[in-house]
Order: sequence, then structure tokens, then C-alpha cells
Amino acid sequence: MTKQNKAFKFRLLPNKKQAVLLAKTFGCVRFVYNKMLSERKETYEKFKDDKETLKKQKFPTPAKYKGDFPFLKEVDSLALANAQLHLQNAYKNFFEGNAEFPKFKNRKARQSYTTNLVNGNIELKDGHIKLPKLKLVKIKQHREIPENYKLKSCTISKTNSGKYYVSVLTEYEKEIKLKLIENVVGLDFAMSELYVSSENEKANYPRYYRVMSEKLAKAQRILSKRKKGSARWNKQHTIVAKLHEKVANQRMNFLHHKSKELAFSFDAVVIEDLNMKGMSQAFHFGKSVHDNGWGIFTTFLAYKLKEQGKQLVKIDRWFPSTKKCSCCGEEKPMALSERTYHCSCGYVADRDYNSAINIKNEGLRLLALV
Repeated sequence: MTKQNKAFKFRLLPNKKQAVLLAKTFGCVRFVYNKMLSERKETYEKFKDDKETLKKQKFPTPAKYKGDFPFLKEVDSLALANAQLHLQNAYKNFFEGNAEFPKFKNRKARQSYTTNLVNGNIELKDGHIKLPKLKLVKIKQHREIPENYKLKSCTISKTNSGKYYVSVLTEYEKEIKLKLIENVVGLDFAMSELYVSSENEKANYPRYYRVMSEKLAKAQRILSKRKKGSARWNKQHTIVAKLHEKVANQRMNFLHHKSKELAFSFDAVVIEDLNMKGMSQAFHFGKSVHDNGWGIFTTFLAYKLKEQGKQLVKIDRWFPSTKKCSCCGEEKPMALSERTYHCSCGYVADRDYNSAINIKNEGLRLLALV
């Protein structure tokens, strides 16, 4: 039996008093994070040439600031403690070369905070969630959390459109047995379709951002003519945020359904390890790449396969899946404008379908080596 984590996200419906306290908590968490980062930055500038001394320097704690800033006592202390942990992780990632130096948070950034379960301070009951300092807050609980799932922590967030959400992190034990690999599928990333499979099936991604682009452009033109900070500007800004949020929700819903479908139908899914950021910049396909959400899709696919003891196989991004004939193995150069693969052996197929077969075959080869 291995311990697994799973998060459940619900819409949070605070009353006016609770909304005020949430705003204070978001602000205090941001304030403490920036205060600690400011001190850490000074220490870094002072000892950056002496890494050993720098590593020994201790992080300041939120309790240090409560004397000078009494308003910090009004909010959840665990939320402030988690702000410290988040900064420590960001700093650690910087030292390990996995990220840039941590940046200061501002009001325009995502507003959120995390609190932990301690002595029953978090509890779900009768369409409400009990949270530290907030007491009972109404939620839209669209699904039940199994009884054997233990609550660990909650992350409360607010979107630009003014909606509140709570993400409940749970822990459970499950015995995951590796499944015998029989059914394998290869997926080739397609700019407009999301993917084309080795079964010659297309995801038929609806391209939600493209569909909404005219409405968004009109709403953003109106916003640009408003005086920033005015009541009319704030109202229009919420309209724009709601449109963006709708696109994001539609995309997430589609990607969840498609990844679930693949995870239940196949024992292993083979994909290319693509550099999406590089592709969007090199080929000027920024909108198309970000619209279909391939990166999020592969994340969903990975954890859904893992839960069932199945595998997501990533092949090298330099593997010539497009240039290679899936029938005879011959390679030839292919321009981006060529949508049909013609081989000297007589094989003719759709470019993406041919690539998907090559990806599947390479995945099978890698699986055989394990």
C-alpha cells in the first residue's frame, strides 16, 4: 500500500464579513512573503560570493513581524507559516538551478493562501467547510470525498473575476499494481487538433480561445478606453476576466475528459517530450500552442495513468517521427507545409498519422528495454 494525494476543488461562497477577512489574509500573506524575501535578498547580496555562509543563514519567521505589525494577528497563522515554506522552496529551487531568484508578489498576481489541518480546524459538513478564523463557509460541493481520504490542507484562491475557490488536499492509501502492457497508443501533437493518435483518431479540439477571440477583442477595446481604476474600468475588467475564465474552464474540462478516455482505453500512452515554449517562439504559433494546452493535457494524462498502474512514455524530442516512413523506415526531409507523407516505397498517409505510428513504435521499443 502506498500513500497517494488527491485534491478536490470546490466553489467557495463567503459572506461579506468572510470576504473581508479573506482579503486581509491574502494581503497579509503577500506582505509577509515580501518582507521575508526583502531580508533574504539583502543577505544574498551580502554573502553571494560565500555560498557556504549563505546556506547557513536562517530564514526569518512570520512571528518576527507580529510585534511591529499587529494586523498580522487577525489572520490565520498557518497561512503565514505556509508563505514562509513557499519562499523557502522557491529559494531552494533557485540554488539548485531549477528556477530564477524569487520575485516579489503584487496585488495583480494570483491571490491565494494555504492552511493546514490541525486539531480538526478544517472540516466538511452539510454544504459548508470549516476553515481557521472563517468558521463555516458555504461551498458548492459537486462531488463527495471518500471516507477513507484524510484531509491534509486547503488552498483558498480568488480569481480576477471575483470568484472564490477552495482546493482540498487529501491523502489516501492505495495498492497500485503495474498493469501488463497490451494496448499501446502513440500521440502526435497537432496544432489544431491537440493530437492525432496511431489509431488514426483526432482529438478534434474546439479551439475555445479562437472561438472567443472576437468577443475578447471587443471587450478589451472597451476596457482600453476606460479610465484605469474608475468604477466603469473595474466593471469592464471583470467582464474581460470572466471571458478568459470561461475559455480556461472549457479547455480544462475538455482536457480532463480526453485524458480520462485515453487512460481507461490504453495500458500505455507514448508521446514526444516537446519544448512547447520553444515551439511557440520559434514558429510563431504562440496562440495555437497556448490555446490547446498540450502541457496541461500531458500532466492530466500522467497522473490518471499512474493511478491505474499504467504508463506514460516520453520519447526523445529529437526522434525523427515526422521524417520517418512508418512502413519501411526510410527518412526524408519534410517541410511544415507538407501535410501528406509520400514515401518512395509507395506508402502514402497523413503527416500526423504517420508520425503517431512512429511514436508508438519507438515507445514499444523503449518499453521492451525496461
